[in-house]
Amino acid sequence: MSLSDKIIAHDEAISVVGLGYVGMPIAVAFARKVRVIGFDINPDKVNIYISGKDPIQEVGDKAIQESTVEFTSEEAKLQEARFHIIAVPTPVNLDKTPDLTPVEGASRIVGRNLKKGSIVVYESTVYPGVTENICVPILEKESGLVCGIDFKVGYSPERINPGDKVHRLENIRKIVSGMDKESLENISRVYELIIEAGVVPVSSIKVAEAAKVVENSQRDINIAFMNELAMVFDRMDIDTKEVVEAMQSKWNALGFYPGLVGGHCIGVDPYYFIYEAERLGYHSQIVLAGRKINDGMGNFVAENIIKRLVLAGKQVREAKVVILGVTFKENCPDIRNSKVEDIIIKLQEYGITPIVSDPVADAKEVSEKYNTSLIPLKDITDADCLVFAVAHDAFKALSFAEINEFFIKGNNAQKVIIDVKSILDKEEFVEKGYQFWRL
Repeated sequence: MSLSDKIIAHDEAISVVGLGYVGMPIAVAFARKVRVIGFDINPDKVNIYISGKDPIQEVGDKAIQESTVEFTSEEAKLQEARFHIIAVPTPVNLDKTPDLTPVEGASRIVGRNLKKGSIVVYESTVYPGVTENICVPILEKESGLVCGIDFKVGYSPERINPGDKVHRLENIRKIVSGMDKESLENISRVYELIIEAGVVPVSSIKVAEAAKVVENSQRDINIAFMNELAMVFDRMDIDTKEVVEAMQSKWNALGFYPGLVGGHCIGVDPYYFIYEAERLGYHSQIVLAGRKINDGMGNFVAENIIKRLVLAGKQVREAKVVILGVTFKENCPDIRNSKVEDIIIKLQEYGITPIVSDPVADAKEVSEKYNTSLIPLKDITDADCLVFAVAHDAFKALSFAEINEFFIKGNNAQKVIIDVKSILDKEEFVEKGYQFWRL
């Protein structure tokens, strides 16, 4: 009887290590089919889940309350599982090199509690070779077991899109890989329990690792191209959105728009590719160039805020700038690697302490990261400049009158609107005489 058969029969359990934006939805999905142990090193996070709350709003409180996931921060509980899924973050260091500390730590924890006959599957984004060359030796050292004989490994890159209620875990095809035919078959069968769209088996773990890095690097490069166009068109006094919409009339246009590129995937994964390429003696050109462009967009937006304040006749240091949105994407509370931070830092260099409002972000997290308190939309008054940095639905729903009420009373020519995500009706504000700029 194979391991996948035992799991389906409820004779063996699955563990999910790391209960964040990726791990928690996976744990909840599997728990509808089999026994699941959800482990995280943060006991506070675990207690929140046990209380029936979903702080990241990926599956909702009701799904957490109804789930049979055995949430725990006690690593010994992992000994009750034979199929381990590691879904911890893989960020970058300040010098943009991969920070493998979380995945190495998770490997040590699983290794200490690994039993013979187990399969360990990594979902964390890494460069090709990390699973077999870095993680496997840790598992072997901590467990005293031999990979390929006593346990096996695989890799299945996460494709969850935080905040996306359409493209969900279940309806996104999932790449799966294993170290051999047997492990691939077991891993495929296990994931097929929850992935309605089906799995995509590939020939090796390295191929799966590479596919994840490449799919995000491709998106990063395309957005970088649009961002470069936006910077050039700004000098030409051409509206980028109008150009893009005209271009979209052709059947093979790709549908990319300029914007801030942050978050835990697109803003990070290309650096993993760049790092490994450099290590192998190849200096990345296109991927690295795209990253440099996208990393500079926060400063570009900030510089245009200053420019528009000057054109509006404002004293820059005394200007009241309100930033609407601080998360890395719309309708998602995740502030990891949000490029809105770059705007805030640049404005501070000019002596501006911006006010921030975000109905979706966690106030405690924002306070700890930015040393600022979020204010409710209803409390925004006397603003000189509004920066629509994130396209939350709450911001899209604001009427012209409501937006006007946020500003200081007076001449519209002295009211500045920065529409980073192009969510407002530009013509309406321009006709009323506002200082309006969009990326």
